[in-house]
Amino acid sequence: MDLLSLDQFAGCLHETFSADLQGMQIAFVLVEALPLPNAGPDGQRAPFSLVFHNDSALLFPQQTYRMQHPRLGGVDIFLVPVAQDKTGFLYQAVFN
Repeated sequence: MDLLSLDQFAGCLHETFSADLQGMQIAFVLVEALPLPNAGPDGQRAPFSLVFHNDSALLFPQQTYRMQHPRLGGVDIFLVPVAQDKTGFLYQAVFN
């Protein structure tokens, strides 16, 4: 399996990923894709962070979600809720 990279997600900003939660499709919009400082020369990929927005009033738990995207297909992403705004919640995924 190939490692996911920032380049794969950079072209998906402001696009919708959907996650299947107990038979319901939940929309998460990618609102940020940023590189993180390198941990060292031994890393297999450059670390990066993704932030998704979900406009549900429900806070979804920290866990791995099977996310679907038209170009990327299905990817498993561990999301952590990090903030709430007026219209929903922000979830972060860190890849290192």
